[in-house]
Amino acid sequence: MQKYLIAIGAITLVLSCQSKKEKKETSSDLIGYSIVKVFPHDKTAFTQGLVVEHGRLFESTGQFGTSWIAEVDIATGKQDKKVVLDKKYFGEGITILNNKIYQLTWQTKKGFVYNLKTFEKIKEFEYDREGWGITHDGKNLIASDGTNKLYFLDTLTLAPGKVLEVKEGDKPAEQLNELEFIDGFIYANQWQTNYILKIDPATGKVIGRMDMTELAEKVFPLNPNADVLNGIAYEKKSKMLLITGKLWPAMVAVRFK
Repeated sequence: MQKYLIAIGAITLVLSCQSKKEKKETSSDLIGYSIVKVFPHDKTAFTQGLVVEHGRLFESTGQFGTSWIAEVDIATGKQDKKVVLDKKYFGEGITILNNKIYQLTWQTKKGFVYNLKTFEKIKEFEYDREGWGITHDGKNLIASDGTNKLYFLDTLTLAPGKVLEVKEGDKPAEQLNELEFIDGFIYANQWQTNYILKIDPATGKVIGRMDMTELAEKVFPLNPNADVLNGIAYEKKSKMLLITGKLWPAMVAVRFK
């Protein structure tokens, strides 16, 4: 535990020093941010989804045999309440709407709906693609499948609606992963990159990006097994964005500049 706290302290120090430096940005669509705080994160958690609801943090992970969703104590990174999926499922993203947790799985084309308070499974639903990330705009669920497409689903029937093709300039913005809906825009982790893309849900155009490369480079040495950036959760009251990655030992709170 002492080594773990020292590691978190080291992350805080290097990121704090970094945040005081003025970054020379050359791209007009690059979204600036400042680092507010660093929290511990379970470095065995292969993060697939992250969401804040009523001031509480929820996380989902994916790996065959060890996929789970849980309420997480942000101060310690420990799971307080937990559902472990059957070993045949590889868990993916989650979102919360109307006191229900919606969860996707990867290649089994099946999703689950849980009661937010009890974590009791209410029902299952199916889809005809891979499941990656999921969020909502208050009216529709919005899901990704690793391509440049986002799928809108009716929140009551879970029936498919419109399909949004996401482009950055004239090129498809591929490998859209974990999603978060913030102030009218969709933010998406782009798998195998350190970018978070800002997407206009009306047009599918990428209108901005956050470059988290420096943050990732500071975290990776603290866990040799750390994997890609993945995990975006927005806390409306404080206007802070929580960001983490698969097997990351830290979760970083940032604020848009």
